[in-house]
Amino acid sequence: MTPPPAGARVAYLGPEGTFTHQAALEWARRAGGPVTAEPLGTVRAVHDAVASGAADVGVVAVESSVEGYVVPTLDALLSSADVVAVDEVAIDVSFDAFVRPDHGELTEVSAHPHGLAQCAGFVTGTGLASVPASSNAAACRDAGPGTIALGPTICGELYGLDTYAKAVEDFRGGRTRFLALTPRGSAARYLERSRAAGETDWKTMLAITPSVTGPGVLARITAAFGDRQVNMSSLITRPLKAQESRYVFVVTFDDAPWGAGARELLRDLLAAGDSLKTLGLFPAGAGFRNLDGALDPDHVPVGSVTAADPGAVLDQGLLW
Repeated sequence: MTPPPAGARVAYLGPEGTFTHQAALEWARRAGGPVTAEPLGTVRAVHDAVASGAADVGVVAVESSVEGYVVPTLDALLSSADVVAVDEVAIDVSFDAFVRPDHGELTEVSAHPHGLAQCAGFVTGTGLASVPASSNAAACRDAGPGTIALGPTICGELYGLDTYAKAVEDFRGGRTRFLALTPRGSAARYLERSRAAGETDWKTMLAITPSVTGPGVLARITAAFGDRQVNMSSLITRPLKAQESRYVFVVTFDDAPWGAGARELLRDLLAAGDSLKTLGLFPAGAGFRNLDGALDPDHVPVGSVTAADPGAVLDQGLLW
């Protein structure tokens, strides 16, 4: 990773104490350069600070191993001509529950919507109302006397809170992936330094907008990856704004665009009339591991069926 410029401004979803703050500091530590970490109020604000030059780098969450992709991050990248991801950081995520000293009657539990979802068992067990916040740290910072706030352990000390309960997440071992964003024009120097350091394993986030929609379009796209032996590790869809029944496919694959197979794949897609946009390119390696407490030992959705199941079980599971 190329060190950031001396005194680089790194924007992140604030306030202090968010998991994104932690990820921003970890990215700066890995990059090896002094930075000024600047908290902002929304993912869009972080993106816009990078696009305008007000920040040299922005750090935003992109995927939780429990709750999946962070839609505002994807939509910001899709809608931007000038911002691209050049690195990723994955950190362990655990939630403590905090209250104000000498709190009164507790009436609500507050956290970012992803935090509330990751701690659903605890929230339900309290019998209190759930109140979404712009971030987990904001929930802790703004906690009133009747609030249980969920957030990273550091928030207790930062915001003068007492620990009500520790590690209240539903699944132990959860992780969140964060992207480091830069202006597209600055991406080359980050990538060139990684290549010069011998980096050979890459992940690419690619937006594919088909020129023609209808039966078989997704099959055609996925077949193109198979034909060129490029592994597609993730595929999600996002609607094209204000265009009914038109979608863009956001694909992550295990190669760099200059790899032989990937380059031919991209040419195939272009030849088919698809519009392409690289949203991110970064060294592989952050990844996810299995979660403790998963409901099924094979980590598939509960109620899934296989060919080995009896006919009645297949009938019920597949509704055929």
